[in-house]
Amino acid sequence: MATTPTSQTHDDYLQEQSQTDRLPSGVYVPMLAFFTPADGIDVAATQRHTARLLAAGVAGLVVHGSNGEAVHMSRRERHEVIEAVADAVRHETDSHAPVPIIAGCGAQSLRETLELCQEAKDAGATHALVLPPGYYSSILSKDAIVSFFHNVASRSAIPILIYNFPAAANGVDLDSDTLLRIATHPRVVGVKLTCGNTGKLARVAAGVPKVRGGRDDFFVAGGSADFILQGLVVGAHGTISGFANLAPRACVRIGELFDRGLLKEARELQHEVARADWLAIRYGFVGVKAAMPLFHGKGETSCAEPRLPFTRLDENGVSVAEIQQGMLGAMEIEARLAVEAAGN
Repeated sequence: MATTPTSQTHDDYLQEQSQTDRLPSGVYVPMLAFFTPADGIDVAATQRHTARLLAAGVAGLVVHGSNGEAVHMSRRERHEVIEAVADAVRHETDSHAPVPIIAGCGAQSLRETLELCQEAKDAGATHALVLPPGYYSSILSKDAIVSFFHNVASRSAIPILIYNFPAAANGVDLDSDTLLRIATHPRVVGVKLTCGNTGKLARVAAGVPKVRGGRDDFFVAGGSADFILQGLVVGAHGTISGFANLAPRACVRIGELFDRGLLKEARELQHEVARADWLAIRYGFVGVKAAMPLFHGKGETSCAEPRLPFTRLDENGVSVAEIQQGMLGAMEIEARLAVEAAGN
């Protein structure tokens, strides 16, 4: 980690860093993990998907989130995935407008979390997404959780975002007061609220400038595509949504319509996206994977394979037919938006 210049105080240095670490508003995609038939990392599929998402206009990419099966990977494989994504980003984008790559770095101890942050940076990540440690949740106080995040932020090789996902943290659900306490640290630069609590999102969005000295440098995002518009209405800066693996343009368009004041059109699109996202929520990353070849062509068939203990959804089963039918409206919109973009 870089050392603090001697001419600055530690706090001044951290505040200066927070400005350069700021995340742009928009749609961030928690990418799926793709494996080869031999059960290795499918680098080609990973980079093909990265290029597809960047072409759709997303603001950033997230690797090793809950959609990314990081818990099914070794540390070496996690490094390989980040490297593959970072390499694709360098080839697909203008170096003067870098695309954030946020890596999931959650672990139960401060020591391992910091190791994961360093390894993520070494592989090409720009930010880390950190869950609260939940294994000993029954004896872990809010003060200890705040201290944990502040310690990670102060010592991490890259700035961090809070990942509030109770289902992945043994039920730990950080309330808005605790989130705002954590947000006082300048190198905590955002939060993903997969808890789905839009009231909490509103309180955090309104409270962050007050606890950060008036600075608007903290990214507040919902963690699901079924409340993109609701989040924007109460002050969110974007979304980190698994369904954006399938329909990134539709998710981006909701924000564009909102920014233009076209609320009726934004609501109509949000309704269709929420209908489709319900299937992604019910079936999880396995369902999103199953939808890849349905909507992006048979060439993506290998992408539908999860790692054990999960198995691929049966192509002829009720679940796949339900996914195809339930997502069809949103995916038709996605296809139309792609044609529209190609014609411009």
